[in-house]
Amino acid sequence: MKLNKLLVLATVTAVLGATVAGCSGNANNDQAGGAATEPGKASAQEIRINLSAEPPALDSSIATTNPTFTIINAINEGLYRLNGEGKPEPALAKELPSISPDGLVYTITLRDGLKWADGSPLTANDFVWAYQRTLDPATKAKYASMLAWIKGGTALNTAKPEEVEARKAELGVKAKDDRTLEITLERPVAFFTDQLSMPIFFPQKADFVKTQGDKYGADADKVIGAGPFKLEKWDHEQQLVMVKNENYWDAANVKLTKVTVNVVKDPNTALNMFETDQVDLTELKGDQFQMYQGKPELTLKKEFVTSYIMFHNNKVPAFANAKIRKALGMAVDRKALNEVVLGGASIPSTGLVPGTVMDGNKQEFRKVAGDTQFAYDVAAAKALLAEGLQELNMTSLPKFKLTSDDTETAKKTIEFVQAQWKQNLGVEVDGEPLPFALRVKNMQENNFDALIALWGADYNDPMTFLNMWMSDNKSFNYVQYNNKAYDDLVKAADKEVDLAKRSQMLVDAEKMLMNDAPVAPLYFRTRPYAKKVNVDGLILPAMSKEWELKWVSIK
Repeated sequence: MKLNKLLVLATVTAVLGATVAGCSGNANNDQAGGAATEPGKASAQEIRINLSAEPPALDSSIATTNPTFTIINAINEGLYRLNGEGKPEPALAKELPSISPDGLVYTITLRDGLKWADGSPLTANDFVWAYQRTLDPATKAKYASMLAWIKGGTALNTAKPEEVEARKAELGVKAKDDRTLEITLERPVAFFTDQLSMPIFFPQKADFVKTQGDKYGADADKVIGAGPFKLEKWDHEQQLVMVKNENYWDAANVKLTKVTVNVVKDPNTALNMFETDQVDLTELKGDQFQMYQGKPELTLKKEFVTSYIMFHNNKVPAFANAKIRKALGMAVDRKALNEVVLGGASIPSTGLVPGTVMDGNKQEFRKVAGDTQFAYDVAAAKALLAEGLQELNMTSLPKFKLTSDDTETAKKTIEFVQAQWKQNLGVEVDGEPLPFALRVKNMQENNFDALIALWGADYNDPMTFLNMWMSDNKSFNYVQYNNKAYDDLVKAADKEVDLAKRSQMLVDAEKMLMNDAPVAPLYFRTRPYAKKVNVDGLILPAMSKEWELKWVSIK
């Protein structure tokens, strides 16, 4: 390793904490308090948790971030809920779906007597209305592409205003009666039952949503669900408080009576709160991970998550050149990033798709694909940068902004990459740390030059990492990458029924993406947590959510 570690250590002294789903923070980093109870042991069946991000609006139609999914999953519920093994269990549904022989029609029976948190009845029509609202173009749902698997979904999502109501009536989701939901797909989707546990597939209470209008999901009194908990208080950028929902169908088996979630961006403050018994669960950052090695409180969260740098192809003209993009990615020492910044907790990336994701053919994708990402190579990076600049008739790379979240750890990540680019390529950039909600807003509005983000899988298949970069993916192709050969390959894989052929197509697609380098992966994330030993039944999911609390009890 040729990295000057003294330079890096002088520049970077803390761990990376930026999540695509996000890291936000406490409005007062010097205030170690924030828990609803006084310092000391949590009272019976209450849990206090630190969360590094303020979730945006708790609206399951438009949610895109892990913190938002996490809270929505606690206060609402879908037909199924994933257990500790990541397998779907009946939730609002009475049992697993009845699936037609051709894999297209799912018939699902709801439980008797389901209620919203306010005690009003929940019926199959609440799912129909929610799916129609999500697919309505006016909603501008980023995850509408998942519901587009439903027959007529794409037609609704792309309908003209005067066509919307007719397309809603034609959508392949019907309430046969109050307790029977029928979903017809455009094509078989092997993991569709698992997907029905995602918040995008949760029911919505139509009259409540309509009453709240554009404020729906923005505050505690503008949220309603049918999950294990209900949101009692939301002090923005400070704290969310949830209490047990007595109208939940399985309330008898929910042990926790209160959940206090503190929004804390500073990792030292967060750890201090844990060590002074003000919280029961907090994420460990950087050298904090090493401090807890061998301690019973250490818990690892192995995730289907990749961190990467996005280069906006249109905002910065130089980024239209693949050699320049590749040079910038090649000049970042991913091994040093993991060791010095992440404390060795994660895995340096070797492609875009994390190692534990399956290939759709019963094998791990990374083992099938091998290393598709360029290695750290300063000399090669300098040569590529020079070639790219020459092709653009430029003598140097104009200064641009590198954006991420404004947590202490995310800011240190920006500093690390800045130091690498200056030292290895002579390229200087301006760092732009932003509050989580603003960073997400700017990202979604394509208002950035280069941006450090993460992507977490929505299902255990490479497609969840690869189809987002298709040229017609207006929801997540934030860099506006456009390669017809890539589009054709991903579309063909999406329709391929021969699983071995499909796997190879996805491998080829990742190789093409890594060669074009619209994004430069940094690491596959593993997140260490400190958890009080008396917290039992906590699940740290590999996908979509920070934690799952339904089965938690305090021993």
